[in-house]
Amino acid sequence: MLAATPRGASRCQPLLPIHAHREPQCPRLNRAGGEIAPASFGKRTALHHLISAGNLGFAAWRDGGFTVHDLSDPPNPKLLSHRNYAPPFGGGAHTPLPLPKRKLLALADEATSANCANGLAYTWLIDVRDPSNPVSIATLPTPAEDDFCAKGAKFGPHNLHENRPGALQSEDLLFATYHNAGLRIYDIRDAFAPKQVGYYVPPPPERIVDQRPNPAKVIQSCDVFVDVNGVMYLTDTNAGLYILQYEGK
Repeated sequence: MLAATPRGASRCQPLLPIHAHREPQCPRLNRAGGEIAPASFGKRTALHHLISAGNLGFAAWRDGGFTVHDLSDPPNPKLLSHRNYAPPFGGGAHTPLPLPKRKLLALADEATSANCANGLAYTWLIDVRDPSNPVSIATLPTPAEDDFCAKGAKFGPHNLHENRPGALQSEDLLFATYHNAGLRIYDIRDAFAPKQVGYYVPPPPERIVDQRPNPAKVIQSCDVFVDVNGVMYLTDTNAGLYILQYEGK
């Protein structure tokens, strides 16, 4: 199954379309779930994407928080719970990564403002043993070895390695991108006390790949994919692609 916001969907009325992929060459729309996140205080409410684990689906709705869905009957998805931390936090729910063996959800809120203008964004660890009552139990440590808010451009989470089929699969390590703070690796074996165990901050870009007007000349690490051999592919909207090797345990 696949769920995402269709092109043209209103930011005011996000949809949860679910497609059947029994025949990948001919995906079929099962249902537009029509889950409408509540108004989010004048901010952006739209589905970023959903990741499923078994019969549960976890969806990130930007400034509308996150939702948990029962997908046991795909044409008729059922909303089990909705949580929104904005306000008091800044919103931007981006990547909802389920860790099904541990009944946890890692939720990355994307940092969307330069120089921390809207405050810090966080990656949350959420207990989903009861999908109808998800409870936040920790946040990943915020990088602090430099003054990243003063470095320029965005600082904070963007994406998580999503444990996709054929990729490295881990429910003890999280690989997270942090814009101008590069790539971070976290040990979450103690879900109540996650700790950073590795990081890589690329050097300032020699030239800017991003063609948007007036980008700051700093890195903006955005997405990471880790293959089964620990090779990490780190994309950067300002600097392009870095390929790294993870050698930890």
